[in-house]
Formats: sequence, C-alpha cells, structure tokens
Amino acid sequence: MNLFIGVTDNRWFEFLFARNPDEVNFWRPRSTFDFHAITPGEPFLFKLHSPDNYIVGGGFFVRHSVLPVSLAWKAFEEKNGVDSSEILRKRVVDLGRRTETDPFIGCTILAEPFFFPREMWIKVPDDWKSNIVVGKTYDTSVGEGVRVWQQVQERLSIKSVGYDQHYKVADLYGNEYLTRARLGQGAFRVLVTDAYTRRCAITGERTLPVLEAGNIKPFAEGGPNRIYNGLLFRSDLHILFDRGYMTITPDYHVNVSRRIKEEFDNGRHYYALEGKKLEVLPQNMIDQPSREFIEWHNQQRFLV
Repeated sequence: MNLFIGVTDNRWFEFLFARNPDEVNFWRPRSTFDFHAITPGEPFLFKLHSPDNYIVGGGFFVRHSVLPVSLAWKAFEEKNGVDSSEILRKRVVDLGRRTETDPFIGCTILAEPFFFPREMWIKVPDDWKSNIVVGKTYDTSVGEGVRVWQQVQERLSIKSVGYDQHYKVADLYGNEYLTRARLGQGAFRVLVTDAYTRRCAITGERTLPVLEAGNIKPFAEGGPNRIYNGLLFRSDLHILFDRGYMTITPDYHVNVSRRIKEEFDNGRHYYALEGKKLEVLPQNMIDQPSREFIEWHNQQRFLV
C-alpha cells in the first residue's frame, strides 16, 4: 500500500480540525493540477507548511476532479475548509492569481478524515525535502513509509480522534473502496457527475452549472451514497424527480406523471420526454442505476 503526504494550508487544517467533518475537499487553486499518486482507499496525509514540519491528520482518497469553485462549494460547503463560497473564491484568486468569475480548481476528495491534536502530531519523514511544494508518495511497507503509517494507525486507534476502529477502511482499495466505503454527500455528487460524463442523464445537457447529482432513493430514507443510486439531472428535472412528477423505468426510459398537467395545467415540454430512453448512462455497468432503487422510486415516490 502507498500513502501520500500532501502539503496543506495551516488555515485549512485549523478550520476543519475545529469541525471534524465526515469528508473534505483538499483543493488546489490551479485546475491543471492532477493526482494519480495513490489509488482510491489509500491514505492521504496532511503536512503543515514549514516551520510546522509535522503530519497532522489525513483521510482516504476517493477521487480527484476538476470543478468550478461554485460546484465545489455546492458539493462540500464548509468541508472546503472555509466559511463561504466568497472566501473560497477569494483564496483561489489570491493563491492562483486567477481572474475568472468562477475558476476551475483541482479537487482531491477524501473520505473518513481525521485530525490530530498537537500532542499527536507526527514528525515528517527523514528524507522529506524542504523544496517539496505539492507532496510525496511513500510505500507503507519500507523505510519511512512504515514508520509514518504505523504512527498514524496508533493514533487512529485512540477513540478521542473520532475514528471508528471497527471500520478498517484502509484495507479496501480501488473499486472495492468506492463500493464499500462510507462516502459523504459531496463525494457522491462528484462521483455521479463524473460517471455521467458531466451530462444530464435524461437530456444530455452538458452545461455544468445547471446539472445536479441526486439520489434515486434518498439518503435520509436509507438510500446509499453510491453511483448506482444516483442520476445526474438538469436542475428542473431533478426537482420533478424528487417530488415524484417524473421517474425512470427499470429499462431506463422516462415516465412523466399526469399530475403535472392536472395540478399545473402545463408541462408540455416535460411530456415530450415521456418514453424517452436515457441519453447518458455510466460506462461501468455496476455504476448504472440499480433496479432495486428504481423500483422503490416507482412505487414510493412517483405520482400516478
């Protein structure tokens, strides 16, 4: 197994340390930044800027995606490490010397984050160079990688850091991690957005600001934050789906309720979608909408 030690902003860490969220967005101001250093489920650790040369927490890698600031805020809100979308944009502009109204940023999404109090901070590896700007990958089976990971595990076993030691998330990797880990709502939204190639499942619309990822069976009613329980919608279609005025059939066709016409004396544009096969589905078969959750929506939510 590998781990990655990423250099983080002290303000970002302190903000999240005080809140202990269930997921975080470790963002970079430049959208050109990509991340292939570790695979989903492997640990991503936080190292503060010098002179605080310590590892102070971490999380487990889910996905790297390039998103506009507005969507990063919508997906993660304060889990971006700031109080508001305005502050997030200002930091992106200041750090990246950006001028766009809604700049794209590199978003490294981490699940099950953990934050150590100062007395638990871990010394950086002996071979850590002061000129490392982004971070460095270590093999947890050799050298300093062994020491660092052992010390992280020791701290995670202490209940005061808020880690569920019965859930061995670091034992899962790759696709298995993405199907079994406890993912937050922000990670779910990004995974669904990317799985549908940033296009509305029903219409194929690709204007990102109007697209929204939604659960087929709501999370609050027992639906999991999994791609196969998600669809990417144009925002108006998302509202209709959630309120039961529209659904999809198990063979991926659109079904529009007659209640739109009955209640609003309108809906001509929506009825044009009746019987239409979904325009976009995830390429990976296991990510395509689950029959179980489609049938739940048909039976429990759709207005007949």
